[in-house]
Amino acid sequence: MITLELLTEDESWTNTTQLEKICQQGLNAANPKYTGEVAILLTSDEKMRELNQKFRNRDKPTDVLAFPADSAVAPFLGDIAIGYGVASKDANAGNKPLHNHVAHLAVHGFLHLIGYDHQTDEETVVMQDLERLALESIGIPNPYKSITQSYKQ
Repeated sequence: MITLELLTEDESWTNTTQLEKICQQGLNAANPKYTGEVAILLTSDEKMRELNQKFRNRDKPTDVLAFPADSAVAPFLGDIAIGYGVASKDANAGNKPLHNHVAHLAVHGFLHLIGYDHQTDEETVVMQDLERLALESIGIPNPYKSITQSYKQ
């Protein structure tokens, strides 16, 4: 089981209920064999832009960033930051409830913390399959359904 420390830095997130429960479910579903501690920061697009610029040299906001911890600080696995503006726009664009999308971002971030990535097509397929399975285990539909269907055509 993953111990979650949830930090809400942007007041836009206060309109969303049950965030801690949603994030906890996502983390536990992402890889049930892992134990440890994860901190999730719910923040603004401006903060996400700053973090993205500082750590990825990209001067724009993003929906989620993950910062794996050094193994020397175990059981702490790392930090995940989720930006409200991009996350809510993506949820709206995909006709998804924001809660479902936040759970997806928590799963996505957690997979990065434990070593998964999506730099190649093969890595992307593996990571998306793990995300899909984790989300389905907590009753959230496949976020890649339209993408999966297009692969099959």
